[in-house]
Amino acid sequence: MHLPLDLDQLRTFCAIADCGSFTEASRRVNKTQPAVSVQMKRLEQRLGVTLFVRDGHGATLTSAGELMQARARRMLKLNAEIVDLFVSHPPTARIRFGVPNDYAAKLLPAVLPGFNRAFPAIAVEVECFSTPLLVSALEHGELDLIVITQGVEEHYGELFRIEPLRWVMGETGRVLEEEILPLACASPSGSSWRQDAVGQLNRIGRAFRIVVASSDAAAIVGAIRGDLAVGYLPDSGLVPGLVIVPESEGLPPLIDARLALMRASHAQDGIYDLLARHIVDKFGNLPAAVTP
Repeated sequence: MHLPLDLDQLRTFCAIADCGSFTEASRRVNKTQPAVSVQMKRLEQRLGVTLFVRDGHGATLTSAGELMQARARRMLKLNAEIVDLFVSHPPTARIRFGVPNDYAAKLLPAVLPGFNRAFPAIAVEVECFSTPLLVSALEHGELDLIVITQGVEEHYGELFRIEPLRWVMGETGRVLEEEILPLACASPSGSSWRQDAVGQLNRIGRAFRIVVASSDAAAIVGAIRGDLAVGYLPDSGLVPGLVIVPESEGLPPLIDARLALMRASHAQDGIYDLLARHIVDKFGNLPAAVTP
């Protein structure tokens, strides 16, 4: 009979996977770097595989490590659920929560007031950035729990909402009269929604020019509402002054917007799970969150 895995080793493994560094992970799990190295050596010996490739730049998951990651997080989460059944939460606590600019105006009012009323002792500190910056902040230990928009090819996190991404314009529609379509889009250019919108326009041969590129969703919405440009938004991002471009205008279909939760390695239990469940209950539209 095989002996059970050590949960403390799994927590350290997830911390290294989060930040890509044994040194940084040792700080996060409050251990010395040699102790972290010993833990991973023992875990690799226990499983008979190599979990990380280490070089001068940090630590990268092997294919075995990638297979291990989601399963390790599920074990930590199940352990936390059992503990939470019997152990009360601390009287005061803090969650550092990140949300994409595109969703802040709709998600925060839908989620935080109810959470604050239900758990007044838990302080939620909110940061609003683009998804790449949110992921970077999570990996650097600056955030505990984030909502992200999943990329065109990179599907990670706990998926909880899928909705159409729409071409939108100002109410007059005058912008569509221009021969070269003015476009308002996200910055940086690596945004998955921007890549898809630009790629689809190129695919059908529609001439366009980017007139506004910003990481600030309010700036993009303002440009669209003011008839400076056409843009793209998910259904839940539509606000007064914006209308969906009719299909008869011939703009190409866009990918669905996919919202997912990502957690730091330490954020599988207690107060973090309370907020995660509250977000899914109030803003999700899937039967259950999906962990890849």
